[in-house]
Amino acid sequence: MAGIGCRQAAMAKREELPKESYVRQAEQPFSSSEYVFKLNQMISFYDVPGEFGHAMEGAQYGFESLSFIITETQPGGGPPLHVHECEEAHVLLEGKATYMIGDQKFTVEGPYVVNIPAFRLIGVLPASRIHYKELGPNPLAKKR
Repeated sequence: MAGIGCRQAAMAKREELPKESYVRQAEQPFSSSEYVFKLNQMISFYDVPGEFGHAMEGAQYGFESLSFIITETQPGGGPPLHVHECEEAHVLLEGKATYMIGDQKFTVEGPYVVNIPAFRLIGVLPASRIHYKELGPNPLAKKR
């Protein structure tokens, strides 16, 4: 029964998701000379249909060639289909994610419990600024 309760909670959470995407500036100030940065010192964002995250453009935080994106993505959610001008790596902490790279589609599972309704990942980009070219809607995300 506990599993049913978790699924019902996940469905209720999905119904409460924002209807529009947004980007918000950092809540707390920071200095590029610091060694430690907290999530509230990063840009926060939401992409319809269900991807919450924080972004750290390395140039603003004292990095020469790294930027970070940390997300929590709801089932059926994800960013728009896009490409970057540099390599990108994802570290999937938990959950299951389906990717589409070119015309290749594949699914991966995190190294921990995968029966969690949302997945979290960290994107590491070897660039001092986060730049991408949007190609269109995510063909894997469910329409709301």
